[in-house]
Formats: sequence, C-alpha cells, structure tokens
Amino acid sequence: MDALFASPWGALFIFLARIVDVSCDTMRVLFTVRGKRGIAGVLGFTQALVWIFAVGAAIRHLDSWMHVIAYAAGYAAGTISGITIERFVAYGVAQVRIITRGTGEAIALALRDLGFGVTQTRGEGRSGGVDILHTIVQRSQVDDVLSVVDRMDRAALVTVEEPRAVRGGFVDTREWRVPLPWEKSRQRV
Repeated sequence: MDALFASPWGALFIFLARIVDVSCDTMRVLFTVRGKRGIAGVLGFTQALVWIFAVGAAIRHLDSWMHVIAYAAGYAAGTISGITIERFVAYGVAQVRIITRGTGEAIALALRDLGFGVTQTRGEGRSGGVDILHTIVQRSQVDDVLSVVDRMDRAALVTVEEPRAVRGGFVDTREWRVPLPWEKSRQRV
C-alpha cells in the first residue's frame, strides 16, 4: 500500500482528497454562519477525516515534489470548487436594494408580477428624487431580480446583501429548481 502512495497515484490521491476537504470546509463555514449546526457538524467531521488522510500521505512523502505540489494544488482547486458549489447551492436569502430614477414604479410592478414582495420608498439623491426598492428573495432568485432591473434601468444602483435574520413581511419561500439545459429561465416547481 505504501508503494502505491509513493507513486504518482498517491499524489493524485492527495490532490483529490484536498479538493474534497477544502470544499467541505467552505460549505461548513457557510452553514455555520447561517446557524445550521447539524449540517455544519457533518461537514466538519468529513473535512477533518479527509484532511487527516491527505496530510498524512503528504507528510510521509515530503521528499517528493510531486506530492507537495499535489497538496498545494488540491488546496487551490478545493477553494475554487467550494466557491462554485456554494454559488450553485445558493442557500439562504438575499436583500436586494434598487435605487433608480423614474422607473421605480415599473420595476416594483414587474417584480410583484413575478411574485416578489417589494417595498418602495422615495429618497433624495445627488441629482434629485429617486425611488428606493427593497426586496428579500431566495439567493437562487437574485439573478431573476437583476435581469428585471437590467431590462428596465441599466443605470440603476443595485446592492445585494445577506441579512442575518428575516422575520415577518412577505418573503417568497418557495424553492426554485435548477433549470434543465434546454430551458431559458428558472421556473417554479
């Protein structure tokens, strides 16, 4: 078994194990921040277990540049992989704030027609009156909101933030499914 780990296959194992370990760690942090203790615990256990095997294999072969590079490259690839998984999962909600001149009513109406709750207020900007729209949506729906805004006012100022807690009001909590490759946009299940 040691001969296998000393070969290039061992370096490949280290590389792949680091991808799994760092991806699990990225997701663990995401779920920890959102207060999902059970999922975070399982991911933490998995991450630690995989890390022990990866670092053990790497330390046994510190004299091999291939194993050392595989360890570092696996960390980098795991970081990219973890971020990609996190974006795909898009777990949680986001607050979208839209500041627009003259198209606030139309944007609010279009978003409401799609089932989003929108709070609209008037404000004063550097160049005069503005409409300020606030909506809380599933993170997977942010692109849908942004496409409405882009279609109606490309000059609008848009910020997207993650609220720590949401209570009361109207938030569409229905999940959106991932579109199939031949579908143009997300559809409700």
